[in-house]
Amino acid sequence: MDQVESSLKSAAGAQTRQVLDAIRRIVRALRQSSQLAHRQVGLNGAQVFVLQKLAGERAMSVNDLAERTLTHQSTVSVVVQRLVDKGLIQRGRSAVDGRRLELSLTEAGRRVLRQTPNAAQEQIVQALHRMGDGPRGELAALLTRLVQLIGIDDQHAGLFFEEETHEPAGRMRRPASRRIVVR
Repeated sequence: MDQVESSLKSAAGAQTRQVLDAIRRIVRALRQSSQLAHRQVGLNGAQVFVLQKLAGERAMSVNDLAERTLTHQSTVSVVVQRLVDKGLIQRGRSAVDGRRLELSLTEAGRRVLRQTPNAAQEQIVQALHRMGDGPRGELAALLTRLVQLIGIDDQHAGLFFEEETHEPAGRMRRPASRRIVVR
């Protein structure tokens, strides 16, 4: 191996480590935030994030909440049901449109939120908005490509640290570069 090839491999290794270290830091922050919330109020990070998004409004639909949590309606519905079961969220009919179901915090939900630190998810969302459109778009494209290369782009992307109960986890596929093609 000549010096140029050795230098390129060293640079690729350093970049790979830099990416993995960044992912590790993000996952650690999410895990620690979720664990802290669980110790303080018995909720996971996803549940706290949903409560925080509901706190800014008098009431909203599940679809509105899914939009605010940047996830799918089916994902947020599972979290909402757990919070309803705990008495932290209530469902009710809209005063304006009786066909519309709305969600709002209960007094117990407000008390819990006062005892809970900001969810790490919210810090990530705010940081992504501060990045600006160009860098955020590049990051989105690169992470999407990484997910495709890993072979997990067909898996459900739920809220962070919310237990998977409504959909089975997707099967991990071989990365495109390693798929076996039979002809």
